[in-house]
Amino acid sequence: MKKTILIIILLAFVVAGFFGLRFYNTYYGNNVEKEGYVLIPHKAGFGQIMDSISPYIKDRESFETVAKDKKLAANFKPGRYHIENGTGNTDLVNMIKAGNQTANSFRIGDFGDMYQMIGKVTKKTELDSLHFVNDLNGIAQEKGYKNAEDLKKYFFIDTYNFFWTVSPREFFKKFDDQYNDFWTSERQNKEQQSGLTRDQIYALASIVYKESGGKKDEMKTIAGLYLNRYRKGMKLQSDPTVIYAINKQTNFKEPIKRVLYKHLSTPSPYNTYANAGIPPGPICVVDKNSVDAVLNAENNNYIFMCADPARFGYHKFTASAEEHAVNAKAYQDWLNSKNIK
Repeated sequence: MKKTILIIILLAFVVAGFFGLRFYNTYYGNNVEKEGYVLIPHKAGFGQIMDSISPYIKDRESFETVAKDKKLAANFKPGRYHIENGTGNTDLVNMIKAGNQTANSFRIGDFGDMYQMIGKVTKKTELDSLHFVNDLNGIAQEKGYKNAEDLKKYFFIDTYNFFWTVSPREFFKKFDDQYNDFWTSERQNKEQQSGLTRDQIYALASIVYKESGGKKDEMKTIAGLYLNRYRKGMKLQSDPTVIYAINKQTNFKEPIKRVLYKHLSTPSPYNTYANAGIPPGPICVVDKNSVDAVLNAENNNYIFMCADPARFGYHKFTASAEEHAVNAKAYQDWLNSKNIK
């Protein structure tokens, strides 16, 4: 009798252990086959959620059991979710229900056109570029501008983190806040002392950025040179403005490696060979250093600059037209020797 009872007890333990282990594996055991990112849009149905996560899990059936038990279909949050090794179904479901998504990194570069930037950014967001453009156009108009292109000055070159589900307004607010933080009372005082409007400052900063190639150590020198030209009533004659004018006409599909004489007459208010004064707006998204370079421009007497073939990416500066002619010829000879056209 005692032996029978003992066997029954042992069988009960075995059965309990079996179902306990099964329960644990279903709810808490590792169910990740491989790591990756799952994208769940706002209007996803349960089947779409299952199809999205299935390539990353070992047992679809167990995940579906937990998901239904926890009512995932009615309580999920859209987003980009990181599926990590060692994660069980309960944690996966809870992550999606709580909306604990992983941010994406965006590199805002020296885009010449806001629509270029939007096209790149929206590759990492749920919304398409048309939706972003329309909303940013609306934001621009609320600020008294014509369209999204006029918002270029609100952006700075850098790497930023955003969620896949970011809305255009959430996206822009980050840059609007950054812009307002950047323009401290100290910078506003320097702005007033410069005698330039803010749009002129950004336009010059964009030229400084392009001419310097983003190298901080020449920016203040270049800014001083262009301010000299501007205040003397001279044309700025900046090659990057010609390139920008051509790019605008070709929708940035015609790369210009070398500015030729035929390019200098390109009709555009941004072409500083064809027009005197500062362009009506920036020719690219700038970084903070280039704006600061304009606000803190070097006090020099330079009028001319030319790329220095002996120091790639740097320039020779001078106040002498004769010396500049020598520098320019040396650079043209170098271009010809490299067959750059």
